[in-house]
Amino acid sequence: MKKIFAGVIITMLILSSVAYTSCKNRAAQKEQQQEELDQVGQIEKQIESNVYPLPTSAEVIKMLTDLEVGFIIGISNPVDNVKKYFSSTTRAVNLGVYGADLSYATLYNMQQEVINNMSAIRSLANELNMSKIYNEELYDKIKQNFDNRDQLVSILTTAFNDTYAYLAENDQQPLALLVVGGAWVEGMYLTTHVSEAAYQVAGISKVLLEQKKSFDLFLEITQPYMNDASVSDFVKQLEPIKTVYAGIGTSLSDQNIKDITAAITTVRAKIVE
Repeated sequence: MKKIFAGVIITMLILSSVAYTSCKNRAAQKEQQQEELDQVGQIEKQIESNVYPLPTSAEVIKMLTDLEVGFIIGISNPVDNVKKYFSSTTRAVNLGVYGADLSYATLYNMQQEVINNMSAIRSLANELNMSKIYNEELYDKIKQNFDNRDQLVSILTTAFNDTYAYLAENDQQPLALLVVGGAWVEGMYLTTHVSEAAYQVAGISKVLLEQKKSFDLFLEITQPYMNDASVSDFVKQLEPIKTVYAGIGTSLSDQNIKDITAAITTVRAKIVE
């Protein structure tokens, strides 16, 4: 996960602190170490608040392409829906949704779908003052790497990381979480609708179990922001998914997959309407 990067930086800071204070007398050293550790703690919080907390939708969609399931036309959120999103809350959630749809189209090399989703994303990004992230340069990078799936994942992941970091750095952490949540729901929607009977697709159970970990982590990172109405309302919408996941263990039955699919479909319908 991206927090590995944050952990490396934090470890380096701690080691630097110890090396710096080792040559001071013990009393002064102890005081200096505490000050340094306090600073490290503050830096750790700043770094982690700006690190995209979950696997991005591009990484999730790559799991689908690895399973060699086909692309389904018409499954993504219609681009015309972008006209319905007037509040910053619905724009942030559906920026995540269209971000997942962009990953889906990109990793399946559906060029017209890529263009359509880029258009929707740029419209929402402009309203959220993030036009520099989803610009022509990003589209050019995607076009240049259509035959390199790993590079495409890297490009899209960077865009999602930049989106999350921009919002977090500008005191809009609730909106950043909504982008993450929207992307997670849409990624799961795509995953559970790879065929008319997703439960029959070999390997799909593993993907859905992996996403349970991400779902639990998402609920965890939203807790400090539950006093924000937009976050608490979004988390409440996820209740059907929470209920289903709470009832499963380390493996999934066909019925579990059907129940997850139904829950995701219900939640997704509400956030894109």
